[in-house]
Amino acid sequence: MSSNVSLLEVKHLSKKFADSEPLKDINCSVRQGEVISIIGPSGTGKSTFLRCINRLEKPSGGQIFFHGEEITDNSAVIRRVRQKIGMVFQSFNLFSNMNVLENIITVPIMLKKVNRAVAMKNAMNLLEQVGLVEKATSYPDELSGGQQQRVAIVRALMMEPEIILFDEPTSALDPSMVDEVLSMIRSLALKNYAMMIVTHEMRFAGNVSDRIFFMNEGIIYEEGTPQEIFQSPKRDATRIFIDRLKTYEKIFADEQIDLPTIQGEIESFAHKQFMSSRRNMKLQLIFEELIYELLIKRSRDAFPIEMKILYNETLEECEVKVIYGGEKYNPLEDVDDLSVTILKGIIKAADHKFAGKNILNLKCK
Repeated sequence: MSSNVSLLEVKHLSKKFADSEPLKDINCSVRQGEVISIIGPSGTGKSTFLRCINRLEKPSGGQIFFHGEEITDNSAVIRRVRQKIGMVFQSFNLFSNMNVLENIITVPIMLKKVNRAVAMKNAMNLLEQVGLVEKATSYPDELSGGQQQRVAIVRALMMEPEIILFDEPTSALDPSMVDEVLSMIRSLALKNYAMMIVTHEMRFAGNVSDRIFFMNEGIIYEEGTPQEIFQSPKRDATRIFIDRLKTYEKIFADEQIDLPTIQGEIESFAHKQFMSSRRNMKLQLIFEELIYELLIKRSRDAFPIEMKILYNETLEECEVKVIYGGEKYNPLEDVDDLSVTILKGIIKAADHKFAGKNILNLKCK
């Protein structure tokens, strides 16, 4: 639970680059123990915002206060305060020439002058808590992506931060590795760490956060509780963004389809919606049997083919909408086709219409 004590305050923060201005007027405060997820379209300055807070980027204007002390442009204060502001990057940033233990203990020994034996003991305790104690002497290239990110989080914890900034901590991971990192971040929330998390994992953000910041147009465009932002956003741009997150769209212009890439995109979409592996499998089958086998392989007149997967989080229902050209044609009417048999076993309803184009709606079981 967060307290009412302000830990971090940002006033009129701006950042200009030569060809862009990602941050125009950012204003917010973060309380002790509060978890804030930052969402929004790509290119809206979410990562730049975090990097300005930790002064990895120099703001163009505005003020940043930590415990009431301004840290915006004072080098001595920045060096001291940065030790209390942990940072976890999307690309891990581990030293490849050091093993896990050395990666974890080097910074606290150098900056905080922690005794090496004490640092090693603390590091091993943290590694044990995250299930990586047996990897202490391994090197980063011997670890999975999820393991590397957990090590990076442990490294941040070794500095005993008061707030941890996470910059898309799962974006570089395979879908199968995301859960282990999210689980670790959830455990930190329960330990009352203040956190600011830039993320595309919306269900996770909804579960772990006290507040959500939606960034757009260089500002915090809307903020609120997870329920307010995800269920009843007040502003149009927020509503459009949330709706798009629940939709996967793909247009196939011709038969040159990269099957593994599409399969990976569908899996990633299903994972981000926290769908079950069973539902992911059904979506994969719909693509493979309907789009790839029945339409792409058999009808040149069908192109372009548009596939849209819509997910209703509240009802936990999936609908697949397919729009394609050619004459009126409902592939599900071919009762002797194996692909049709497979499809009818995994959908609970289908509706076909023809209005200049074929429109086929499928509802997954």
